[in-house]
Amino acid sequence: MPKGKPNKRYTPEFKIKVVETMHKEKMSSYEANREFDVPRSVLQRWERIYLEEGKESFYIERRGRKSTGRPPKMKKEVEEDLIAEVQRLRAENAYLKKLNALVSERVRQEKKHK
Repeated sequence: MPKGKPNKRYTPEFKIKVVETMHKEKMSSYEANREFDVPRSVLQRWERIYLEEGKESFYIERRGRKSTGRPPKMKKEVEEDLIAEVQRLRAENAYLKKLNALVSERVRQEKKHK
């Protein structure tokens, strides 16, 4: 990456002022570029954001990667239900293992007596 001046950061208020001025005075991105000294591509992006999402969207941080973060927490009742179901299934699994062991033991003893 070439060394030079760092990227300029513009305040949300400045972005709103520029886009609203462009609309009120029917300025093109070329004219706005000359007046506000902001690159045309940036002005066009701001205009698209303003028209699609509204001026409140300029207050949202857009730089960097999106956070995958933690998944949203589930409701307490749902979590408790799932924990209860896991416990029930574990108990059922243990019961079936014991039953299987008893049945196989009985079959083994019957074969032994014959």
